Amino acid sequence: MSRQIDNRNFLSPTGFKFALDKAPKVAFFCNQANIPSLDLGVAIQPTYLKDIEQPGDKVKFGDLRLRFMVDENLKNYIEIQTWIRGLGYPESGEDIKRLASGNKELDMKSRSWANVFSDGTLQILTSAMVAKFQVRFRQMWPYSLTTVTFDATANDIQYFTADVSFKYLIYELTDLDGNPLCSCD
Repeated sequence: MSRQIDNRNFLSPTGFKFALDKAPKVAFFCNQANIPSLDLGVAIQPTYLKDIEQPGDKVKFGDLRLRFMVDENLKNYIEIQTWIRGLGYPESGEDIKRLASGNKELDMKSRSWANVFSDGTLQILTSAMVAKFQVRFRQMWPYSLTTVTFDATANDIQYFTADVSFKYLIYELTDLDGNPLCSCD
């Protein structure tokens, strides 16, 4: 096993592509994404002199946050808004039915229908802008979408962006074939 670094190129903050099965218009205009944080809980071992911190037993995944440019027809913004409205059915049960359209096994009690969640993939690109590995998110769902604020007093045109935050079941860092990445060479 070699301890020398083979690739001395740095990871570029602009080298990524995002794909989201349920909201492809958001993914197309995505201009910021993150690999979420990963936190291990801490267990406290009490002793008569001093409490000792030990590794915990549960991993907590941070939220996935995306920023995307809003198209002038609001199509990508509405993709996320409709998804969130369907999850929370703010006006009627019709919103949730629209969300689950196409799925014949709609179960209103368990919420276990396929169209509620979506998988997503963040591809990380090399300095030559070639996909190197990916972060695969399973069973994502949005819970927060920022506002779009119009301002007639603005001096310069700043095109709208919106931020969306997702919860998900788990994420995995894999190569392009779906094999888990490891620190071994």
